[in-house]
Amino acid sequence: MARLYDELPHLINGRPVAWFHAASLGEFEQGRPVIEAFRARYPDYFVFLTFFSPSGYEVRKNYAQADFISYLPNDTPANAQRLVKLLQPRLVFFVKYEFWPNYLQQLHYSNAIILSFSTLFLPHYLFFKPYGGFYRQLLGYFDHILVQNEASATLLRGIGYEKVTVAGDTRFDRVRQIAEAARDLPEIANFVGNELCLIIGSAWEEDQAVIAPALNELTIPLKVIIAPHEIHETDLVRWEQALNGKTLRYSDYRASGFGKEASEAFQYLLIDNVGMLSSLYCYGQVAYIGGGFGEGLHNILEAATFGLPILFGNRSFSKFQEALDLVEQGSAWAINDMPDFKHKLENLLKNPPLRNRRGEISRTYVQEHTGATEAVMHCVEQQLAQHGVS
Repeated sequence: MARLYDELPHLINGRPVAWFHAASLGEFEQGRPVIEAFRARYPDYFVFLTFFSPSGYEVRKNYAQADFISYLPNDTPANAQRLVKLLQPRLVFFVKYEFWPNYLQQLHYSNAIILSFSTLFLPHYLFFKPYGGFYRQLLGYFDHILVQNEASATLLRGIGYEKVTVAGDTRFDRVRQIAEAARDLPEIANFVGNELCLIIGSAWEEDQAVIAPALNELTIPLKVIIAPHEIHETDLVRWEQALNGKTLRYSDYRASGFGKEASEAFQYLLIDNVGMLSSLYCYGQVAYIGGGFGEGLHNILEAATFGLPILFGNRSFSKFQEALDLVEQGSAWAINDMPDFKHKLENLLKNPPLRNRRGEISRTYVQEHTGATEAVMHCVEQQLAQHGVS
């Protein structure tokens, strides 16, 4: 943290500061379209970016669109007072779920414009409990909250909070950007060849326990690309041991010069690096997204934007609106167990019209939900005008 306090004043050098805070990598990706739109529209600002989790900071600590990137110091009164006094931010953006009492209080005292976007509220949150007065007080520090859906806005209005706009979820804008800028990966095209391909994204051990036995019983010719959530050696070995077919690690594939003969000999490609997954979906016909059998489903929109039907576990997906929507619309399925996964996967692989029709529902869903970034930027313009600054 010494670097934060020693270097920052000289780097800011009198420029107005816009502070973006994201808990981890997922929230950063959610906030990224707004950061980049803000940077393009307000180039004179110093953009300060903080993370709570190493999963965000370690991956994006060299992100070029921010002028300074740091962990957020612990939310103590002393830390909050020191950092806010140092930054004197004109605008502060919290992505989705971040409510830090000491920072919010100090930012409020400093007259910063405080915004929260892509925020989602559910009835069981403490804000809406009879004993949630402290948490409701935190909402009063925000100049405006831009929520994902009307249900969130209704909850806020129900406790008397009116500075709310239904703007949608900026993740849709982000996945559209990803699709438009997807990397061409000829080695992946060579591996898949002319066969059907299943993309498995961010899969945990609980997902593997369902997926691997089903794939071992599958009789339909199929290439499978697996991106485990963790790429430690033990995780990679566990996948290799669980699958009966021949498995090739991406690092070994690269070491072989991406030879076509190497790819033809293997059924499974195990991605043992970080950063490729979002560009892999365009090489598949069906996607399985991990996390649904564990603590929470991972990003299904990256697969949906490429027009893939999607499968995921049925235990931890209900708090993700896009998962509920796509299940209801028929382009995603929450699977119960191994036989259910095998049955649904076989139906999609054997029936191209069904597969294509359901995949198009996914693609259309993403297209129809873009635009949240522009709604946030409109709010920024309004707030700057109301405060008499630019």
